[in-house]
Amino acid sequence: MATPYREKLDKIRMAFPQPVSDRVHDSYFVHSIMRALDLVDSLKSEVPVLGPREPLDYAAAQQAQLPEGSSTVEEVTTNLVDYFKGLTIWGHPRTQINVVPPPSISSLIATVLTGLYNPNLAWDEYSHKVALAEVEAVAMSASLMGYDPARASGVFTFGGTGTTLYGVKVGLEKAVPGAMQNGVGAGAIVFASDCSHYCRYNVAGWLGLGAKNLITISTDGRNTMKIDILRDQARAALQSGWPIAAIVATLGTTDAFGLDDLEAIVNLRDELVQEFNLPYRPHVHADAVIGWAWQVFSDYNFETNPLGFRPRTVRALAGASQRIRHLSLADSIGIDFHKTGFTPYISSLVLFKDRDDLNLLSRSQEQMPYLYQFGEHRPGMFTLETSRGGMGALAALANLKLLGKEGLRVTIGHIVEMTQLLREHLEGHASTCVLNRDNFGTVTLFRVYPDGVDTFAIKDQEMNDAVFRAALLRHNDYNRKIYDYVHKEAMAGRGVVISLTDSYRQTSYDEPVLALKSFILSPFTDEANVEAVVEKVLEARGKIAV
Repeated sequence: MATPYREKLDKIRMAFPQPVSDRVHDSYFVHSIMRALDLVDSLKSEVPVLGPREPLDYAAAQQAQLPEGSSTVEEVTTNLVDYFKGLTIWGHPRTQINVVPPPSISSLIATVLTGLYNPNLAWDEYSHKVALAEVEAVAMSASLMGYDPARASGVFTFGGTGTTLYGVKVGLEKAVPGAMQNGVGAGAIVFASDCSHYCRYNVAGWLGLGAKNLITISTDGRNTMKIDILRDQARAALQSGWPIAAIVATLGTTDAFGLDDLEAIVNLRDELVQEFNLPYRPHVHADAVIGWAWQVFSDYNFETNPLGFRPRTVRALAGASQRIRHLSLADSIGIDFHKTGFTPYISSLVLFKDRDDLNLLSRSQEQMPYLYQFGEHRPGMFTLETSRGGMGALAALANLKLLGKEGLRVTIGHIVEMTQLLREHLEGHASTCVLNRDNFGTVTLFRVYPDGVDTFAIKDQEMNDAVFRAALLRHNDYNRKIYDYVHKEAMAGRGVVISLTDSYRQTSYDEPVLALKSFILSPFTDEANVEAVVEKVLEARGKIAV
């Protein structure tokens, strides 16, 4: 006679995929997934969000309690889909918010399969052939970046911040030998631009260096680190006895796709090694989590332009390629496939030119007596993570195989083309001003002005002349109102969802320049969606008082 727990266990077992093929239950499993997809699909409309966007009640959420009894898969599915109401549809052609792409079908299949069978990349004993998927994705990426795949190595980690953390940590071990065992001692210096990702503060803090040992270098009008200032600051640090853990070069800033001069940074690093007779080489990490994908144009013939991009697009692609093509000079590179690689979160790869760099992070077998006794591939002996799922690696590999170099060229080229079209439309109106027209990425930062403002001169005046402080602040407020109007219209199904940045740059007199932001990353965006941005902005301008 079955005990009560056994009767309940039989029902619970039905809520899991069966470990041995069972055609009836397999059909139920597939149907359950399809039902969830159908429920989500019913939330889609012309509005670029899933269903209605309602106020969020965090106070009620904090009162949630574990239910006493079990539920059914069907009941939970309905409940889960409810959490997606109001979520932005990143692939919607009316979505131009941030660097979040729609994932491809192949990368989603990779996600489902790894979620189903739960490989752990810490050890090939726990991941078996999925470990090969990571090695293959690393090799493909290394080759694309210009590294020697036989010498390079890398691991998928927990996000773009993780890639920079790994890069700086390896640099710290070079600059302060034994830091892994003995601590950072007096510390070391990290350099990054003032336009680099704010994760620089997290990295410096979490590594024990402290934000005070992070030196941010000012950038020029194209959001590129000023090499002369970096030289002065680096020399001053070395003269004061500070080791340099890393120089973080940004290849594609989030707000304006700024591209640091990686070649100049590496040359400067080599000069410093020689000048100060350093016993180590300060580590140069390329934060290319956005810009890496432009490397597919490194061998594209821009003269013959076989894919037929418009001239302005060709210029933008060629301009970005000029900087991106030097990625192989970096000691390590951060790559986010969940940005310009069109996979789901999280798929982030940190590549090292020299695989021996990762040995600096290794732990001894004695510290992990219950793991790694056998097997050929044991990255868990040096990774920060002791559990690393296979989703990121398999999703990245799926898209590298799905798209290939040409597919990435077509997709990146298209979104750059749409970005250039938007800038053309904005520049065709006397009341709008593109702030980053000379940047080459897929983000456009712009401001809107009321009547009577000379938009040909105002950008430089507001940026560099303190006399215009009051005007700048007034126009900041005006653009915020423009954004509020456009956003409200988009949520009602009229127009396009864009975003804004509170500080595109700081003026010479230390005031933030607020900017409206269009970030195109959907392959479904076309000219009509670009024109809709301008139309709605001009409509807002006609309704908002100065």
